[in-house]
Amino acid sequence: MYAQILMNIMKSLFDQNNSKEIICRINNLKPDSEALWGRMNVAQMLTHVQTPLMVLFGEMKLKRGLIGMLFGSIAKKQLTGEKPFKQNLPTAPKFVVSDSRNFEEEKKKIINMIERFTSLGEKSIANKNHPFFGNMTTEEWDNLQWKHLDHHLRQFGA
Repeated sequence: MYAQILMNIMKSLFDQNNSKEIICRINNLKPDSEALWGRMNVAQMLTHVQTPLMVLFGEMKLKRGLIGMLFGSIAKKQLTGEKPFKQNLPTAPKFVVSDSRNFEEEKKKIINMIERFTSLGEKSIANKNHPFFGNMTTEEWDNLQWKHLDHHLRQFGA
């Protein structure tokens, strides 16, 4: 397991092979895939991982709050660094998905978003500011997207 985590460090969704790997892992999920930790079901997770991409694409506008201004840069260094995300990290309220979702629809949406991110490359990043972390470089956005997707796919054993 640890070797698998190390292999995932610093991969890029801008890289076609890495993008295909993530999509393959998503396609391995089933509507009844069980979480190894956390409260979301698999359809909710597929919806949840879309939200940071929506922020990145400029499709979801969120204001930066006081906590983000005070602690965002510290957290950004940890979450965009080489180490995988820890289990059960807190989630911003706007990114919480608690209602029922259609697994197949959400799976299609996230795959389309990943393909869009990969095909557009750096042009996909319409929003350089993250609502918690503040100003982000292209590399930080890319790394954060990869790590977030990897984290939640590991959550469901994919």
